Amino acid sequence: MTQDAAATDTHDDARPSAETGSSENAVATRILLTILVALVLWGLCVFFWGVPGLYLPALALVPVVWIALIAITIGR
Repeated sequence: MTQDAAATDTHDDARPSAETGSSENAVATRILLTILVALVLWGLCVFFWGVPGLYLPALALVPVVWIALIAITIGR
């Protein structure tokens, strides 16, 4: 194998990891934007409805979190 072939092989191996990194960044960006939008919506609830707008979304998420904890405990 020549030096050029070895350099090409090394370069080709580096490409998939770069693509994986960008897809991980895309997933992280999507998660952060979802959290940001949820917080903004919750803030708007507090702005429009006051204290009930603060605690009612949290109260509504109790069953969701309960089911998520059971699913984690079971191992799904």
